[in-house]
Amino acid sequence: MKLTHISSKRGVRLVAWLLLVSLTSCDKSWLAPKPLSFFAPENTFNDPNGLRATLVACERNMRYEWYGDAPPLVTESIFSDIAVEGTTDKSGPAQNMDLQITPTAQLNSGDYNKIGWYWSEGYKGIKYANAAITRIDQPKYSSEQERNTILGMAYFHRAYRYYRLVHQFGDVPLILDEVSSPKLDYQSTKREVILKKMKEDLEFAEKWVPAIMDKGTVNKGSISHLLTKVNLSLGLFDDAITSASNVINGGTHSLMKTRFGINQSDPARNVVWDLHRPENKSIPANREALMLVIDRLLIEGNFDGGIQIMRNTLPFWHNNINTPAGNRGTIDTYNIEIDLINKLGRGIGRVRPTWYSTNSVWDDPNDLRHAPGNWMRMQDIVYNNPAIKGKDPYYGKNLQLRTDAGTLLTIDTIRCWFDWPAYKLFVPDPERVQPIGGHTDWYVFRLAETYLLRAEAYFWKGDLANAAKDLNEIRARAGAAPLAPSAINIGTILDERARELYFEEPRKTELTRIAYILAQTGKAAYNGKTYSLANFSENNFFYDRVMEKNNFYNKGVKTRHGDEYKMSPYHVLWPVPQSAIDGNSKGIINQNKGYDGYQRNIAPLTEIPK
Repeated sequence: MKLTHISSKRGVRLVAWLLLVSLTSCDKSWLAPKPLSFFAPENTFNDPNGLRATLVACERNMRYEWYGDAPPLVTESIFSDIAVEGTTDKSGPAQNMDLQITPTAQLNSGDYNKIGWYWSEGYKGIKYANAAITRIDQPKYSSEQERNTILGMAYFHRAYRYYRLVHQFGDVPLILDEVSSPKLDYQSTKREVILKKMKEDLEFAEKWVPAIMDKGTVNKGSISHLLTKVNLSLGLFDDAITSASNVINGGTHSLMKTRFGINQSDPARNVVWDLHRPENKSIPANREALMLVIDRLLIEGNFDGGIQIMRNTLPFWHNNINTPAGNRGTIDTYNIEIDLINKLGRGIGRVRPTWYSTNSVWDDPNDLRHAPGNWMRMQDIVYNNPAIKGKDPYYGKNLQLRTDAGTLLTIDTIRCWFDWPAYKLFVPDPERVQPIGGHTDWYVFRLAETYLLRAEAYFWKGDLANAAKDLNEIRARAGAAPLAPSAINIGTILDERARELYFEEPRKTELTRIAYILAQTGKAAYNGKTYSLANFSENNFFYDRVMEKNNFYNKGVKTRHGDEYKMSPYHVLWPVPQSAIDGNSKGIINQNKGYDGYQRNIAPLTEIPK
């Protein structure tokens, strides 16, 4: 109905008359509630596209782990051997884990950490997946293939979330159905029970989901890749080799070993650079991508603010660095003679890499991933402050960390001075005059990791020849010399993961997974130690690895604000947020050992209730 203009007095009289008629009418039907829309599960899910919409929500939410300021992957990285939290000008960020990581602490804030985000977002993703799984037979399908493709994709998303949760929090509640009413009696389920169920679901999905799907959605390769991780977690190493081989030998995916994409004719670049260009990640020519999250400039549904990866992972190079003459040497102003801000991007040093990840892990000078052009060193940057031109002889010269007499030229070596993989972390940002990282797709899984997972499975079986063969596929692409089978152990595999998957893999999750395998098998690690599940929170490989490789934790290192970097063995598992435990008033969600509330635990479920 089209509304026309009515004069004010006449309009008031008309509205009053209509109101009087409606209030004095004998027909009381106007009192009956009317639905505002027909967007309800019983209507929405009558069509296969309605179920697909829940999977779109799963795909959208996967993206949040890498995007925005202080994204959750920062937390995964700083609980590991590759990085620490580099925000040094205030207390609050996760540095002294003994003090700051407790069940009642702030666990979901960019100013602190995102442990709580992983808990709540994990179960949110499970909720979306369970809606599709529970209602899978509500629509009518054109074929069995259509039904089982949707079901298999939903199984993937649920398994993806549970794989992460059980290696972040250990035993957690297992929810396999859509929750349609309040439920306050959850109970923790044994980690192994959850993983076995996820394996069963993924094996179904692997049979039904096609190999070629739209970019950013689940495909057979991503399912087999996740299944490999689950198989490893369960100690089923033959099964892990099979599922990884299904991807590697499947014919759909292959390592990118030759130039491709937007810069392929630029002789100053190489295939490592090509692999990580935003424009190249989702193109058909890129056969290495298995699972991606999608984010593009000027498209509906993009992430507000983009990935902001340079802000989070680059040093605070534009401040607090002086010349040997004592003047401020660097500045983030744009459109100046030496415009570094557009060349490098603007960082604040939130993810501060360790000496291990920037220096000691690099074992071959020919490795393209650490070569000039792909890798940025602080000494490659020059003093660019226009205020010192003509006044300071160091203007335009390369940065120095110390004077010839040994005096430090920065007040903060933690936040302001470290090297970084520019080939991976440089993302153009046309929306900002000071670029911090714009819109780009990002790898969730790619085939390089599948090779490393299969190498790991071969290693656990004692087949070092095949383990070396798979690991050397990745090294050969990067131009690095092969490693001999005798050199392969879980440490060399973790080293290759650090070189290849920096700020792609959830490093804490993977370290904890490997710590569990060592505890389950009793196999001696390269450090000569053996581990057991009986005292997992007191003695584990995760902690030993972090203490070995991370040059901050438990070394007496303090920020300029005075906070000390500390960690304990029980941080192999994160605390379950106290709010989740308290809100579950009719049941018990267990707390992990080392945290307050552990004493109230009960035995976790060892079977899935019928």
